[in-house]
Amino acid sequence: MTNQNHIAQDQTAGEQTARNFAARNHTRSRSRLILLLIVLMFGGSFGAALVLHYSGWQPTRTRNHGEFIAPAIDLTDIVVRRLDGSPYPWQPSEEIWRVLVDASGDDRDRAELLDVLERVWRSEGRHADRLDVLWIGPRPEGAPGFRRLVEIAADPALSARLAASQPLDGSLYVLDPSGYAVLRYRPGFDPSGLSKDLYRLVK
Repeated sequence: MTNQNHIAQDQTAGEQTARNFAARNHTRSRSRLILLLIVLMFGGSFGAALVLHYSGWQPTRTRNHGEFIAPAIDLTDIVVRRLDGSPYPWQPSEEIWRVLVDASGDDRDRAELLDVLERVWRSEGRHADRLDVLWIGPRPEGAPGFRRLVEIAADPALSARLAASQPLDGSLYVLDPSGYAVLRYRPGFDPSGLSKDLYRLVK
């Protein structure tokens, strides 16, 4: 085989590789565009803002009641454990959203907060099983639980990660299915506002 034939074969292989690379890039870009369009169509301004804020973008006005955390706090590498020591896995494929609660105050205040969160959880109706309430530490003595209430052990690594963005003040955090804290609700939050935000996320 002559050198010219080798050169021709190399050029053909190179052109095919370039075409395959371009096709893969086109498919990837098209998939991302379709995903963004779906979010815009079905998520409205709330969903679009939620997607964009992961990169640190902070919307000036949105319909949500909670405070966007920008950038989102990555908790995915933290092993959360139930009070009995068993792990609580994130399992993103199950599309479970979470409300993380580190309640402060006396047992009466904590019991009232737990009652509020149960009513918020029940307000999600048929979507309620896509929402877990993660309560750090044991619930107040005598306070009833509910199906998706998960009592978890206090974890210094978890607290430090949350405190890195802002000092802990008893706020609630909404976590996405992967384990990112994306919304914050200050003490004294409006339960109906939390319920509305969660409905947009879990529906």
